[in-house]
Amino acid sequence: MKALVLSGGAGSRLRPITHTSAKQLIPVANKPILFHGLESIRDAGIREVGIVVGHTAPEVQDAVGDGTAFGLSVTYIPQEAPLGLAHAVLISREFLGDEPFVMYLGDNVLLEGVARFVERFERHRPTAQIFLARVPEPERFGVAVLEGDRVVRLVEKPAEHISDLALVGVYLFDAAVHEAVRAIRPSWRDELEITDAIQHLIDAGLTVRAEMVEGWWKDTGRPEDLLEANRMMLSTLASRVDGEVDGESRLVGRVVVERGAKVIRSSIRGPAIVGPDSVVEGSMIGPHTSIYHGCRVQGSEIRDSIVMEDCVIEGVHGLSGTILGRAVHVRRSTTPPVGHHLVVGDQSHIELL
Repeated sequence: MKALVLSGGAGSRLRPITHTSAKQLIPVANKPILFHGLESIRDAGIREVGIVVGHTAPEVQDAVGDGTAFGLSVTYIPQEAPLGLAHAVLISREFLGDEPFVMYLGDNVLLEGVARFVERFERHRPTAQIFLARVPEPERFGVAVLEGDRVVRLVEKPAEHISDLALVGVYLFDAAVHEAVRAIRPSWRDELEITDAIQHLIDAGLTVRAEMVEGWWKDTGRPEDLLEANRMMLSTLASRVDGEVDGESRLVGRVVVERGAKVIRSSIRGPAIVGPDSVVEGSMIGPHTSIYHGCRVQGSEIRDSIVMEDCVIEGVHGLSGTILGRAVHVRRSTTPPVGHHLVVGDQSHIELL
């Protein structure tokens, strides 16, 4: 079995961060979202992975390389534009051959991984297998209508309520899907929809199974989704201190201090992580906060936030529900703050009132 990982989307709902960064490389619990998926694929016993890339291809290729670091062999498949999930399958025909494959959306986080799903697919051998989760906003997703565990209808982002069972961003297919993606036409969004391809399989009388996701899953397409994913993945960490923590500092709960990091006269309440070569001094961090590598936090209070690499935060209190892009500098202005909620792109400089 092979894997096809989609990493070409523009991430428009995460702007301004995605003006300069691939959304799949935004760190969740100090690990790029895409890496969570690649590790999940590896843990399912799959070694050959095709990554569909778009305009952020150089950044993705630089981060992942040839896949050796993940125990994988990676092939990059360029996509001229985000023309739909079925289009990604269409252009990956040569790489996939006639082998069954798992398709994984690179901006999704699935806590339980995909090993169980792969095992069920190999046991039942359907033409396709999809994974579903109940969601409060089904209009944001492709949704399924079931009879037992058999799928009878799929609709992409329905205008009216037909189901609250959303398709999770993991699919398994055999070679029959290649004829299906060739047979469909672009949707009203001018995309080749994977839901239309799966519906083509259903209409042809082929078996499409559905399984409910038992654990936690998140499509990280919006800032609030990223923060929720960060909270969830942080909660799985085991406490570890590989860096330096002085005697005046206090760590409470699940806290990770990576190698090269320094915590000085500070309090960190887990779940939280301080990345390599970051310095936290005279500050209160957490809970639910990840600080990536090379950051400096001084005299500040941060909770429920994602801080990307090389950021500087000075004298800022009440920072919560915040995502800071790379190399952002935030410092307190002369007027006392009353609380801040920020989504900030790379290399920004902010003075807070």
